[in-house]
Amino acid sequence: MLDVGLTGGIASGKSAVATRLAERGAVLIDADAIARRVLEPGTEGLAAVVEAFGPDLVDADGELDRARLGGIVFADPQARETLNGIVHPRVRAEAARIRGEAADRETADRPVVVVQDIPLLVETGQAASFDVVVTVQAPRAERVRRMVQDRGMGEDDAVARMAAQATDEQRAAVSDVVLENSGTLQELQSAVDDLWTGTLQRLAGRPGPRDGDPG
Repeated sequence: MLDVGLTGGIASGKSAVATRLAERGAVLIDADAIARRVLEPGTEGLAAVVEAFGPDLVDADGELDRARLGGIVFADPQARETLNGIVHPRVRAEAARIRGEAADRETADRPVVVVQDIPLLVETGQAASFDVVVTVQAPRAERVRRMVQDRGMGEDDAVARMAAQATDEQRAAVSDVVLENSGTLQELQSAVDDLWTGTLQRLAGRPGPRDGDPG
């Protein structure tokens, strides 16, 4: 089994890369999706957040006000560290469970490629846990534009969120592959296809594509 760590700054296009790799046949483990699940109503994770940050972050239906929590932690490194200490161990445990299920399905002639989509892979020191680390990068101005125009963020908020993450240089330093996302979606998908059919399949020891196989 080949373990791939996929990362990239906010609005870099990482999700598009993850989607394409899943389409090509990778088992995708989405850390953000898991992080949302571990803070759903009734979970131990949400209870820990309420204990750390107060009951005002939960609405009448028991749902976490994620936007409000995000505003708190992106403005306060200590608060962010507290939240990470609650969320990250739970995310890693669930990711390990999914990976274990994928390993159970692996056969000698059909190796499994597991891609873990982890926004804070560098910040949490997980690079050494993977056979291959892939980073998606995009120009800073384009990332800000995407956050403002596509996600409805204020520019100051967008810049603050970028500043709270690792730099492009820090990500590149621990990466085996850097995908530049400065063009069209089609160009990015083509680069991902090349990565899949070349580097990832070679390292996984996969046989060549079969009839009807996405390869």
